[in-house]
Amino acid sequence: MLEASRQELEEELPDDVRGLRRFWLQLEWAFDAYIFEPIATGVRFLHLVVIFIPVILTTPVALVGSRNEHRDNERSGTLWWYRFLVRAMELAGPAFIKLGQWAASRQDIFPSQMCAVMSSLHSNAPAHSLRETKRIIMNAFDGRPFDEIFEEFQEKPLGVGAIAQVYKAKLKPDLAASGPSDIEESPSNLTQRVRKNVDVLVKSTPRRVPSSYVAIKVLHPKVERIVRRDLRIMTFFARLLNAIPTFEWFSFPDEVAQFGEMMRLQLDLRIEAANLTIFRKNFRDRTTAGFPYPYSDYTTRQVLVEEFAHGIPLAAFLEDGGGVFQQELANEGLDSFLRMLLLDNFIHADLHPGNIMVRFYKPETLDLAFGRHKQSDDPGVGTDVTEEVLEQLRPLRHKPTQWREQLRKIDAEGYRPQLILIDTGLVTSLNAANRTNFLDLFKAIAEFDGYRAGHLMVDRCRQPEAVVDAEVFALKMQHLVLGVKSRTFALGNVKIGDILNQVLGMVRTHHVRMEGDFVNVVISILLLEGIGRSLDPGLDLFRSALPILRQLGAQGGGAELVKNLREGDLSMLKVWVGLEARRYLQASVEDVERCVKYDLLSPNI
Repeated sequence: MLEASRQELEEELPDDVRGLRRFWLQLEWAFDAYIFEPIATGVRFLHLVVIFIPVILTTPVALVGSRNEHRDNERSGTLWWYRFLVRAMELAGPAFIKLGQWAASRQDIFPSQMCAVMSSLHSNAPAHSLRETKRIIMNAFDGRPFDEIFEEFQEKPLGVGAIAQVYKAKLKPDLAASGPSDIEESPSNLTQRVRKNVDVLVKSTPRRVPSSYVAIKVLHPKVERIVRRDLRIMTFFARLLNAIPTFEWFSFPDEVAQFGEMMRLQLDLRIEAANLTIFRKNFRDRTTAGFPYPYSDYTTRQVLVEEFAHGIPLAAFLEDGGGVFQQELANEGLDSFLRMLLLDNFIHADLHPGNIMVRFYKPETLDLAFGRHKQSDDPGVGTDVTEEVLEQLRPLRHKPTQWREQLRKIDAEGYRPQLILIDTGLVTSLNAANRTNFLDLFKAIAEFDGYRAGHLMVDRCRQPEAVVDAEVFALKMQHLVLGVKSRTFALGNVKIGDILNQVLGMVRTHHVRMEGDFVNVVISILLLEGIGRSLDPGLDLFRSALPILRQLGAQGGGAELVKNLREGDLSMLKVWVGLEARRYLQASVEDVERCVKYDLLSPNI
């Protein structure tokens, strides 16, 4: 999809244009490409110079001030300079805001405190006019008058980002009717009907209610041109910095190229719609998470139309507490991510609390009708129970005690939570090499062979010759993994996020350059485990991975496992058996502790 989008941009003129009109269009294109764009890029360069010269001049401030033990021993001047840099990037516009947000995820390159400050970077971009929004939307609907598209349209944007803004609206019935056909399919035969009833008995299957309310994401006008100019300027400076001795290991030109690819993914909203379709297909038979339905027929480069995600941001549950649902929410979030990683190899790469919504649903009932019937997909039929529950919770925000009490009542009424993941413009799929590197890291933790894992990471990194003290790096990895060994069977003691955080620190210190996709997955695990442990301090990533490894063995992964066994590769089997043994021994230890605690081994009679 990205390749098709790129070719569409590079196409100078449509093939069907002929004659004098083609001549004038060629003249217009040449003027734009060879005269207007170079001048506009030069003016933009001068604008950025004015913004960033103060940042460069104040660099010496980073060397003064007392050190803060709670902030990685960074100087107060350094922390101030990081904040000053963030303010400059906010002023510089969408590309630099996104650059800062991307840099916040690269703890393998930049200091962790710099990444922490960068993660707070947000857009101060003004909303573009409603007139522009209506023009862009009407073009997406083939020129249909705006009043004939929506029954309701909230003119104030729900949010304004660096490259787009989002509105809430309700489609006309004739447009909504072509909506979520994949939301609920009635079982076509007895076998499927029985299977559905078994699912209802063993798990809470969400009852999906079609909705005609949609979220409309609209790109800011001309944002694509501005970003392309900024990328040219970034590429120039990246090559300049790369010429400085000792800076080669950063490989700034490659990083800017990777960042440019990330930006192009977000500048064509059809890619986000395609990602939503893939996620919905992957999670069709899973109850842990859901994704909004994309209206692909109405989605263009500049407009994304998707089903509105009714829910409360997960951030509200982190602030006010998850109450009776906190363990369920933590497990569902981690389970969803592990399934993306281990089963699908198609991972949401922007999972922060703002992009995770929580909705509530009534579990489905048994389908005892054996005649042929079809459930209505008409958005006007049925009541959206999600909105009813949310109306009870919204007034209680920032009132933790009342909030948790209301959650208890909702639980007593039989409602269950489900996560809805939004903003799927950025995804990660590990190629064979990165997937091998990732699994080797986890195999090393399971096999306690950190020395071998360290050397493998050095050998497979992007610039092995730039690594500093490879042997010391491998020994540090061994020390880290041996530290894990003593706590392996204690529930919740092994925090995989802490381990990966230390690995990123060592990678940065020893200049071990990992692929961006690999680091994205590591950062996602750090973030997801941090969110999960905020809700459930006893969260155990290894325990959550075990049923997914079993499913992987029962599906296509089983054939791959047998193939690896025949070739003498026992690593994946060791991970699986090790986790099974860990679970058994962990249960045994907990049983003994419980017997001792409650004097069950020799009760007093």
